[in-house]
Amino acid sequence: MIDKLDICTKALSLRKKLGVDVNSPIDILSLLQSISKLTLIFYPMGENLSGMCIRRDNNPVIAINSSMSIGRQRFSMAHELYHLYFDENKHSPVCAINIGNGNEIEKSSDQFASYFLMPPLSLSENINRIKKLSSDKLRIKEIVKLEQYFGVSRQSLLYRLYKDKSLTFEETNKYRLGVIKSAINLGYDDTLYKPLPKNKQFRTYGYFIQQAEKLLKNDIISNSKYEELLLTAFRPDLVFGENFEEGELND
Repeated sequence: MIDKLDICTKALSLRKKLGVDVNSPIDILSLLQSISKLTLIFYPMGENLSGMCIRRDNNPVIAINSSMSIGRQRFSMAHELYHLYFDENKHSPVCAINIGNGNEIEKSSDQFASYFLMPPLSLSENINRIKKLSSDKLRIKEIVKLEQYFGVSRQSLLYRLYKDKSLTFEETNKYRLGVIKSAINLGYDDTLYKPLPKNKQFRTYGYFIQQAEKLLKNDIISNSKYEELLLTAFRPDLVFGENFEEGELND
């Protein structure tokens, strides 16, 4: 049985530990890049996996399925933080795409991700703020506003609202449809609901890049080896410059 209070406490305490206040929306990509010795890899993993966490030799790696929407990737990053900090299982977990499924650890990780990205007090305050009356039901207008504010996918928001009994099962299923269209019709940008362009779905951040730079500066590796490491880590931008795109230099 999942202890929601304990998981919520873990989520809020980790936000504090990582220097984030307990209520505001967060830039989780920047947050993960600030974690010591963590390498973050984005790679298109297909339709069935959301990500994985490898804890080995005190140099952890979090890999995220970059073919998912930006909102879903953010949820996956928070999900993997639970594995990194609180999962005592020694095996590297490979996480499925569907939220709320799997064993108890996976369900706990999803619950943690939800609390980490959408702290209870902040979510409650925003719901009360956007509803005209406390007795009003959440409609598509409020659903989109909430997911845009917290930067989460429709699936992850509906999962949370259903768990909190803010939506019925029938309402949850209704709002799963026409996600991008509903956001566009309400005047929002659709970036949150789509993955990055394919040429930007391969990328490595964090400790691996830092160590490669350190080896070069200390003359432990040659410049050619340094560039080889960066290319292996899907960082041609660091080899050829920021204007590098799809194998060509833009003059």
